[in-house]
Amino acid sequence: MGTAAEPKTVKPLVGEQLARLPQCPGVYLMRDAAGQILYVGKAAVLRHRVRSYFQNLARLTPKLRNMVARVADIDFYVAASEAQALVMELNFIKQYHPPYNVRLRDDKTFPYLKVDVADDWPRVYATRRFQDDGGRYFGPFASAGSVKQTLKTLRGIFPLRTCTSFGHRRGQPCLEYHLGHCLAPCSGAVGREEYRRVVDEVILFLEGKSERVVRELKSQMSQAARDTDYERAARLRDQIAAIEDVIEGERISAVIRGEQDVIAFAGEGDRAFAQVLFVRGNKLTGREGFLLQGVSHEPPRRVMTSFVQQFYSSSPQIPPRLLLQHPVDDKELLREWLRERRGGAVAIEVPRRGAKKQLVDIAAENARQGLERVRIKELAAPKSLTAALKEIEKELNLPAPPERMEAYDISNIQGTSAVGSLVVFEGGRPKPAHYRRFKIRTVEGADDYAMLREVLRRRFKRAEGKAGGAWAIAPDLVLIDGGKGQLNAARAVLQEIENPAPLASLAKENEEIFLPGRKDPVVLPRSSPGLQLLQRLRDEAHRFAIGYFTSVHRRQTFASVLDAIPGIGPRRKSALLRQFGSVSRIREASVEELAAAAGMSRDQASRVKEQL
Repeated sequence: MGTAAEPKTVKPLVGEQLARLPQCPGVYLMRDAAGQILYVGKAAVLRHRVRSYFQNLARLTPKLRNMVARVADIDFYVAASEAQALVMELNFIKQYHPPYNVRLRDDKTFPYLKVDVADDWPRVYATRRFQDDGGRYFGPFASAGSVKQTLKTLRGIFPLRTCTSFGHRRGQPCLEYHLGHCLAPCSGAVGREEYRRVVDEVILFLEGKSERVVRELKSQMSQAARDTDYERAARLRDQIAAIEDVIEGERISAVIRGEQDVIAFAGEGDRAFAQVLFVRGNKLTGREGFLLQGVSHEPPRRVMTSFVQQFYSSSPQIPPRLLLQHPVDDKELLREWLRERRGGAVAIEVPRRGAKKQLVDIAAENARQGLERVRIKELAAPKSLTAALKEIEKELNLPAPPERMEAYDISNIQGTSAVGSLVVFEGGRPKPAHYRRFKIRTVEGADDYAMLREVLRRRFKRAEGKAGGAWAIAPDLVLIDGGKGQLNAARAVLQEIENPAPLASLAKENEEIFLPGRKDPVVLPRSSPGLQLLQRLRDEAHRFAIGYFTSVHRRQTFASVLDAIPGIGPRRKSALLRQFGSVSRIREASVEELAAAAGMSRDQASRVKEQL
């Protein structure tokens, strides 16, 4: 195939390079006119893979079309096999961070926990250098905060030294020893064999084998008691209790055998948040989240493939099974590469049902929440908030950036248990002290518009009546959860009471912003900081309304159940709710506890218990 078959947009140098590509495995690097590396890829056959980018541009994603238009030079490295090309590709991505590759953000700076097993008196510490030096490494962790929390847990359980060097103070252990946090090897208070035993326990704990550690500690505690070394037995008892507390917090309902990592991600625009759950010995022993960049227009299997490659290229621990949310490209090649790194077989599964699918779903929800935390954290930054408020000012034609924004939502089931919510953001941040909730009083049946009108009248009449406090503060923007219908209902109320507050509604289906007097909605990009802030405001109003609705609905449902019990009238229903505070607590109470409520007899308590 000659260069004549290439599209006319291909630059002359690139056309020559495409014609001379070898038919063998390797890695290719695409550069722009300034020599910057745009993309790194691997190929089983370099000629076929690289030429495919230039033969039919219409089949490429917009992201790749943009990249190809910038390519001015192509470099390549021949490899002995596709597996070797995979390793080369990973190394080049880490080295150059090409903008068109899916890549881990700051992948070279991930921290690890290290146990210097070759040291006479090993300690556990954080490091960002992963070396083949005989030490035991655990990680990578997503952040220094994750490492610090793990170290804190370890130091609360295992009394290893934390100092970086030994002093010359024989017989003078430091405060850490007296607090029970160190065995004080520097003072000769512990022998090498006993100290090494604690080091082994730490390693087992970090490997997720906590039950085995507990069994060994219980054996030591029994022996110490037999030897009448009650001080050591008490210390071991406390250590066992601390580990069992950790184990109890780690248990998961899904019964899974063996060891596995569970991986899922959630994407937004050009980035994604990948969540890895570490399952060891039927327990969820930890999790780490990682931010990926360059994912726009990439299919899920490509994002998953890139993450798995990059994560396990720097991970010292590879389990025998990976449970993935999406399939991966080149599965057999990836499995062989993982087998070589692990020194044993690695199964790669995409479960569709059962307990394994439950674990993947848990990871996916964690990933979604992780991405939301990243988004909120970024949005909460002063610069981001300023940009978001200015964008809202511009797009909604406001006189100034909205310092105080109020959002309203209605929640009910076919008109029953109807409630409304008001939430407030000041300076782009939630102001929970000014949140308010409303129980609908005047509307019968399922009429959301009428309910919204009631809530708005009550809110703004409070302001007219000089109620003071939060009620007296005029909003710079009133946001309604809904579309044109909800907007018109709110507009009618504000016109009726002659309130000039700027008004908008945000419809969830297509995230369209409707404004009074404007036929077409305002549509902002999903990545828009202004839209994201309005979404946060709208969603917070919805969350607050749902929380209040749930409380009211449970009370009303419970009250209707009590109505069917002979002898339980309004006064006794109120007494039960006052006594126990919630429906769930009444349901859980014993007959004796129910009988102790005001006006209740044991027979009535028995009837209530039986009915519930």
